Amino acid sequence: MAALCESFTLCGLGPSGGVGLGGGLLALEPGPDPDHVSDQKPLGCWSVKHGQIITCPVVCNFETHEYIAVHDDKVLRIWKNKDINLDKVFKATLSADVYRIHSLPHGGPVVLFKGGGVRTLDVLLEAPQQEIENIISDEVIKWSEAFMEGQQPVLIFATEKDGDFFVYVQKLKMNSLHKYKLEQQELSKPLSFTAYIKNQIITLLCLYSNDSVYKVLIPLQQNSEEEEEQILSKSLLLKLSVSASVLKGTSFVVLDKDHIAILGSLAASGEESKECLTIWNTKFQTLQTSKELPLGTSGQLWCYEEKFFFTHGKVLTVMMYKCETSSLAAAVGKLKDSQTPDVSSFVNWNTLADEELVVSFQSQQSVALKSESKMTLRSKRNTVAKVQPDTLSVGQILLNLKDASTTVFEDELRQLMSKAQVPDFQASIGCVITALIKRCKTNPKYYPRNFLLHIVQTRDLSYSLCPDLMAVALEKKDVHLLQICLQRFPDIPEEITYACLKVFLSISEAYLQRIDVNLESVICYIDVEFNNKEVKTEIVENGFNAELEQDIWDTKITKETHPTADGELCPVGAQKAALLNAVLESAYSEAFLLPHLKNLPAQQAVLFLRYLYYLYVKCSEKINTALPGTRSPTISQIMDWMCLLLDAHFTVMVMLPEAKELLSNLHKFVRAQVRFYSELNKIEGSLQELQRRNHQKDSQTYSIEVLELI
Repeated sequence: MAALCESFTLCGLGPSGGVGLGGGLLALEPGPDPDHVSDQKPLGCWSVKHGQIITCPVVCNFETHEYIAVHDDKVLRIWKNKDINLDKVFKATLSADVYRIHSLPHGGPVVLFKGGGVRTLDVLLEAPQQEIENIISDEVIKWSEAFMEGQQPVLIFATEKDGDFFVYVQKLKMNSLHKYKLEQQELSKPLSFTAYIKNQIITLLCLYSNDSVYKVLIPLQQNSEEEEEQILSKSLLLKLSVSASVLKGTSFVVLDKDHIAILGSLAASGEESKECLTIWNTKFQTLQTSKELPLGTSGQLWCYEEKFFFTHGKVLTVMMYKCETSSLAAAVGKLKDSQTPDVSSFVNWNTLADEELVVSFQSQQSVALKSESKMTLRSKRNTVAKVQPDTLSVGQILLNLKDASTTVFEDELRQLMSKAQVPDFQASIGCVITALIKRCKTNPKYYPRNFLLHIVQTRDLSYSLCPDLMAVALEKKDVHLLQICLQRFPDIPEEITYACLKVFLSISEAYLQRIDVNLESVICYIDVEFNNKEVKTEIVENGFNAELEQDIWDTKITKETHPTADGELCPVGAQKAALLNAVLESAYSEAFLLPHLKNLPAQQAVLFLRYLYYLYVKCSEKINTALPGTRSPTISQIMDWMCLLLDAHFTVMVMLPEAKELLSNLHKFVRAQVRFYSELNKIEGSLQELQRRNHQKDSQTYSIEVLELI
């Protein structure tokens, strides 16, 4: 049995990547590290100069952790994560046009040229201008893939000429090349290819325009005496039709030995076709599951780490899936297994009506549910107490609770969350939060703040599992919940991060005094003004401050503190500082955050810069340039946000009189630090020499030596 699970947006696409513009994406390739897409944060972004065009998908060299790209067909670029400007990285101009670069985990990058020539990257870099042979003459490469068979890199590519299709297999270490001709199919042609290798046999799958998938077997062991061009026979693997509907596939991937996923348009006679993602069982010739994609796609599909990647509208979407061992019972939807994934856990309450929610339940529930009338379903929801939750799926429980009273509703949800054995537990928690948020939207007076806070603090959640939670918290100005979400969610969009920042800066200090906020990130270093008297709350050497202990309960915190000329006092109260620290620690992409940051009101931008300057000075007071306490921002985070804020508002700040002194102090402080580190760099060599001499001397002897530092 196969199931499509939850999906989330990985990133937006520019105009050239939009659907319907003929561009799409060149490709999607795995990176050097394990899966990072769940974080939904770009780790790097590079671009070529205006007029240059990237003509080959960028790949990662898994051995060196370098990135390799080709622009303008012949110009090779190689760089690392720390490089920023591609103009300054390694460049080599090749003698022939490149079709594709394939990177193998243990075999290194392999370069395939448009003429059919193949070189490993190491050999190519020894002489970039070496002559590349033209093997395929007038043929055009349509697809290529590379594998490792033992220690042997194997490259396979398909070409087309005058309606005929050819397949080439090349073993690089043996320098052997075999050419095959694909058996023709009457009135149809291949649209897409994929392949895998097992037991010295390449299995080539071809998606044809006659709505069928064919399988071709190519043995790697070939006699050199055989004729140069053999004809490959194919066998029908799957017919893409179910009932009266036919799937017009555009691309596909292999999931396991019995399942393939196909992206295309599903059309029934007399109805408009709908783009969808489908999973098919090739063993039993059945459609296992499908997902409609109403915003349209580019027709491209990739699969890595049990995740599908495809464009949907103007975004790149990631969708998880699950495939189980193929059996006839699972293929026809009759498998009764308590461990079967609860598909209803991933139902979107905001887009499905009640009856649609019921239809989306597991197949073993569907026959009984369809036989019930709408009146029966309503009566079922009205008698929540009679339902046995242990026998129901998560989706059914949530549906039955929609009309329950607030007390019953929350009690049932707490019981549901206490069952650790529930399949797909994290997704179930996300559905619980979605149900709570939906009730908040339908009943504005209902807001279970403590319940939501408890869930976020005790469960490992993410923004993508409950995307409406922070929106409701922003609407309610629940700054404590927003603070916890910023600290715990790894995938918060930049738009939401900016919205939190704006709310934190706009709320008055007097209001924050009445709010419960986590102060662990500021309690050890922040300076607060008590009745115009400065009290430093930094931990003293013996852990006790008599003056602070005596006065803290008898004094009243002023509404707002102001920095002195040297920036010693914190410009905001402890509560606001703790909230701003949560923003500073959240992950973001500069390219996506900067446009939002430019909309920050000028007065709030100045206040935020004052606080960042205060933190910067505080960090510089310590030898290790680190703030004390837990969850305190690092100096790198502080400096990055200062640069972002100045980039977004520099022109405005130059014009504001109240920002003039702040910018001047910041400039002086940075200039002094640059000078200090410059002086340290001058004596770096002498200090290294001193360290080297100390290692060479006998530690038991005593001596005094004078070193002259020049």
